[in-house]
Amino acid sequence: VQLVESGGGLVQPGGSLRLSCLASGFTFSSYTRRWYRQAPEKERELVASITSGGGSRKYGDSVKGRFTISRDNAKNTVYLQMSSLKPEDTAVYYCNAQFREYDYWGQGTQVTVSS
Repeated sequence: VQLVESGGGLVQPGGSLRLSCLASGFTFSSYTRRWYRQAPEKERELVASITSGGGSRKYGDSVKGRFTISRDNAKNTVYLQMSSLKPEDTAVYYCNAQFREYDYWGQGTQVTVSS
């Protein structure tokens, strides 16, 4: 079982990035998928979540209206489209897959928002 994030990098304030998280080794479609982030010296926070069928999406207050989570079950991939990025969005972003007692994490991808 593996989750691999990609798409992080350095972007200027106001810019956009799209993160991807490819899952392998398990049946992806039944899992709720989430993106978390952790900035230096801060606790990990939930950024966004999407249910197995994509019918329900939730966002942290700090990213509402700027970030969009989506999934493609055929590709075993979840995405996080990030727009209007701010310096305070700088963090390591982690994807998560959870179904009942099964809970998997990726290694994280760094997003840095700076001019």
